[in-house]
Amino acid sequence: MGDKPSRNLKQRILSAVVMISVALGLLYLGSIPFALLVLTVAVLMSWEWGQIVRGAPGDEVSFVHEGSVALAVIVAALGHPLIAVSALCLGAAAMVWLRSGEASRLSAIGIFYVGLPAIVLLWMRADQSMGFEAVIFMFLVVWTTDTMAYFAGRVIGGPKLWPQISPNKTWAGFAGGVIASIIMSAIFAEFIPQASPVRLASIGLFLSVISQGGDLAESALKRGFGVKDASQLIPGHGGVMDRMDGFVTSSVAAALYAVMVNWAAPATALLIGG
Repeated sequence: MGDKPSRNLKQRILSAVVMISVALGLLYLGSIPFALLVLTVAVLMSWEWGQIVRGAPGDEVSFVHEGSVALAVIVAALGHPLIAVSALCLGAAAMVWLRSGEASRLSAIGIFYVGLPAIVLLWMRADQSMGFEAVIFMFLVVWTTDTMAYFAGRVIGGPKLWPQISPNKTWAGFAGGVIASIIMSAIFAEFIPQASPVRLASIGLFLSVISQGGDLAESALKRGFGVKDASQLIPGHGGVMDRMDGFVTSSVAAALYAVMVNWAAPATALLIGG
């Protein structure tokens, strides 16, 4: 019995190392390899959403979900993020037309849940000035938050954050993730010309909180449908959605901030400002 947590932890670490290596490698290779990664992840998340919400990941609604998201990713990769968002809207409308009831509405929401962060990633990466660095920063905030929240929660323990939704999360884990992200963001700023450590640390704090909110939101969705993991695609981690939940919300928040600062150069807006 005592060896099981150790084996699970080793499995989680190994899976995380592989996923991070693949993500960073394809991100470094350029827009096209990275777009293929985003497309693959988005389609898998769409499949998992259908499995959770409808229990029928292979029905016609799933086809619309996966097709709409895939189309949006391709259009965004070609440099048309606004048209890509329009593709998501059409897909959501088609879902509502195909089905009625709560499952239909949640299916429509699922298109935006998967599609918007995918578009954001490609939009950020396409910024020739600092696209690579901005996506790295967004990844690091979520990875740092997840990792340090996990270890702080296990080591420190204490009061639960929201036991009705996620019984394993603690306030200590929440604080550990936020503090670690603040420190990481300030250090990251030292490698970006003209970036302010204080400003980037503030953004790291904000995105870390939003990221953990996304984690709780996905937990609430799964609990509502009596599901523990989105799938078993990733050894030791569950499904793709289980690893991307924090990034979904934090990426959209980062995009909204970038739009307000400088739509034409989102990566520069995020890392340096106006």
